[in-house]
Amino acid sequence: MMTNNFLIMNKNIILTFAALMFLAVSASAQSDKKAEFEAYKAKMQKEFADYKSKKQREFDEYRRKKNEEFAAYVRKKWEAFNGLKPKPKPKDEEKPPVVIKDDQQQKPIKDNPIPIKETVTPPKPEPKPEPIAPIQEVPKPTEKWVTFNVFGTGMKVRFEDKQRFKIAGMTEGAIADCWQKLAGQDYDNTVHDCMALRDSKRLSDWAYLNMLQKMAEQCVGQGNEATLLTAYVYSQSGYQMRLAMAGQTLRMLYASKHSIYDKVYYKVEGKEYYVWNGNEKSLQICNIGFAKEKPLSLYVPNAQNLAVNTTSLRTLSSNRYPQMKAQVSVNKNLIDFYNSYPTSMVGGNFMTRWAMYANTPMDATAKNVLYTTLRKHINGLGEKEAVERLLNWVQTAFVYEYDDKVWGHDRAFFAEESLYYPYCDCEDRSILFSRLVRDLLRLKVILVYYPGHLATAVSFKNDVKGDYILLNNSRYTVCDPTYIGASIGMTMPGMDNNKATVILLD
Repeated sequence: MMTNNFLIMNKNIILTFAALMFLAVSASAQSDKKAEFEAYKAKMQKEFADYKSKKQREFDEYRRKKNEEFAAYVRKKWEAFNGLKPKPKPKDEEKPPVVIKDDQQQKPIKDNPIPIKETVTPPKPEPKPEPIAPIQEVPKPTEKWVTFNVFGTGMKVRFEDKQRFKIAGMTEGAIADCWQKLAGQDYDNTVHDCMALRDSKRLSDWAYLNMLQKMAEQCVGQGNEATLLTAYVYSQSGYQMRLAMAGQTLRMLYASKHSIYDKVYYKVEGKEYYVWNGNEKSLQICNIGFAKEKPLSLYVPNAQNLAVNTTSLRTLSSNRYPQMKAQVSVNKNLIDFYNSYPTSMVGGNFMTRWAMYANTPMDATAKNVLYTTLRKHINGLGEKEAVERLLNWVQTAFVYEYDDKVWGHDRAFFAEESLYYPYCDCEDRSILFSRLVRDLLRLKVILVYYPGHLATAVSFKNDVKGDYILLNNSRYTVCDPTYIGASIGMTMPGMDNNKATVILLD
């Protein structure tokens, strides 16, 4: 028995030893493999870094070359252009709001199809412009920053004293000399920082252009130098611009996809250009740009990340549902941005501007307060009843007034502006209502335009009786935020349904 136990014990010792030897060999092999992998990884990282460095040198060389070509063209005589007459804001006879009569409210709502006169499909926003070649930042041991403020939002870029410059006279050659200086590596960090701010702050093109102007003025002071620095960074960011002179004043023209109202514009090779911070009727223009440059877009596709300056709370309540009270405050910095925003249209159709406003996402400052309250009042309700409550809230919580009386001209509101200003009209209410229904209930909405009036129509998941529009196999039932007290499916009196135009929204 002892012999057997001894044999078993020896066998176990041998097996244990063998296992330990296997683990040792395996560990050694794994160690060798790890070292081999680390060496391979380091080799690949170095090759990638070398490749990346090589490509960046090629990008830098390409960008320098293109800026040299640009400067060479700037030295040539600039061409005289006459500006074209500004496009006036559309003047539309505005229909007054109507308060529904009791006898009309009691009538049963019947189905009534509305023929579509025209469907307006605004173009979708395109990706942001990109620089002609990637711009690499160059970290330095000590860096000097210039701080500035735009729409209440503090920002900063790297800019050293040696980067300051003066244009030696308003001549083509002096401007070209300064452009060549700007195209040097000293300004790459400044351009890099500007584009990083555009992305981190989610700035629209219009906000970015305003930002560049503030940055340039803080770096080199107001005047021609600020204009040239703005133009340089703007062009290096991928935007389409042209340099121009009005006597001893340097101007930058920006190309726009949107026709901007009430501003002199210039047609250069079929593109519309507008004077930044000016409205001259004649200019000397240098018609040279960069490959793949893109015109400015006036879409605001994202909620912009501006600093928050909260306004006082305002209480808004529904007449029919008195318990439906909502307090709201907005970001005053965003209101300041909207005050700078130019009125425009796309493709020659003035109705596209309403889609631009309605498709702009609501800012978090307004949503956090307003949406939290409104959700409490519609949670658990069917979609028809929830829309009915939102509709009456917009119909009765706001005071109607004509734009001409308040502003002296037609002015559409972004959603937050209706929440901020004491008065709003039919287009403002429709824009706000469309935003609420899409955000809170995830239902599709269209704008419905009658001459002199703007309303909305909602696509319910279940059939809802009333005046409706059949579009792409979806039924949209009229909801009019300016027909005060009216229920879903009721068109405001005096509207000609044979002339209804549909404006599609995202």
